[in-house]
Amino acid sequence: MDLTVNSKYPSIEDLRKKAKKRIPKFAFEYLDGGCNQDVNLRKNTAEIRKIELNPYYLNQYAKPSLKTELFGHIYDAPFGIAPVGLQGIMWPNAPEILAKAAFKHNIPFVLSTVTTSSIERTAEITEGKAWFQLYHPTEDRLRDDIINRAAAAEMPVLVILCDVPTFGYRPRDIRNGLAMPPKMSVANILQVLGKPAWAMNTLKYGQPTFETLKPYMPKGLNLSELGKFMDQTFSGRLNEDKIKPIRDLWKGKLVLKGVATIEDAQKALDLGLDGIIVSNHGGRQLDAGQSSIKPLGTIAEKFKDQLTVMMDSGIRSGPDIARTLASGAQFSFLGRSFMYGVSALGRDGGDHTISLLKTELMQVMEQIGCENINNISNHLVTH
Repeated sequence: MDLTVNSKYPSIEDLRKKAKKRIPKFAFEYLDGGCNQDVNLRKNTAEIRKIELNPYYLNQYAKPSLKTELFGHIYDAPFGIAPVGLQGIMWPNAPEILAKAAFKHNIPFVLSTVTTSSIERTAEITEGKAWFQLYHPTEDRLRDDIINRAAAAEMPVLVILCDVPTFGYRPRDIRNGLAMPPKMSVANILQVLGKPAWAMNTLKYGQPTFETLKPYMPKGLNLSELGKFMDQTFSGRLNEDKIKPIRDLWKGKLVLKGVATIEDAQKALDLGLDGIIVSNHGGRQLDAGQSSIKPLGTIAEKFKDQLTVMMDSGIRSGPDIARTLASGAQFSFLGRSFMYGVSALGRDGGDHTISLLKTELMQVMEQIGCENINNISNHLVTH
């Protein structure tokens, strides 16, 4: 395979360790942490890794292919870059670095409403191939304007988020006074001074802001006013009455992210959505909930012929992607893994992380004797 992997960082965990050394503590803890006691954060990856695959060594098979068709487009791998908020806090210019890498490797990049690059800039980088994830605005006018901007940018997929009816209780972020831009307490200033590469890149690219939301924000907001603006502007709780007008307005593919139950999957189907992403927001919202892999099999079995069923949360390696697909997902997304890569390696982080995951996943496919990613469920060990 013509892939370039930095031999110093041959795993996502290596990238995580490097990222921890390279960015301020408040930024790393925002990236790395879950909510409450991190129970569901830890369960996500641990329970994915309980899944086992059967290798069939004596069968004849050709060289495997990672190509995957999704919503009429053939991607070069069965994984994409999940939407992540505040990316520029973790590494300056991170969303542009990742969007460029995703476009180069022909995988989807999903832009969050609350990250630090705009719809228009991301569409330019990806030639209109990026997806957009919408936090639901309180005003219909604002909702329609943002959706129309995504449509004008020719983004093919709109992702609406259902698992943030309220923000998760995150003790680390509370202690760190995390805001946008970060609160510069004495402790945070000392952290920045200890991370010169991060500080210099922040000076180069400027203080991160909510680029997509700039047209709607009053100028000169201080930290407390910014928090009030966000609370007044967005309402995370979705319901059928909020989804219906989005379905009517958006002519592209519409995906519901944050599905954790059969009941919500059924409502997505009834409302005419095209796909769902089984997710628990990376363990950042409900510590008392299930891991994302736990309900996947049941949901996929019931809806795989009616909806495109995808998954994120807890995926940290090529074998994790294989386990997720074998369990019923038709596609997978990773968030933290890519942010570790960019935080560790800067502008090379996107390329490296994608190449690493492709290499690991291809090795699994060759080892188990699976030619086509769509057939990997045939290798699932059932107990």
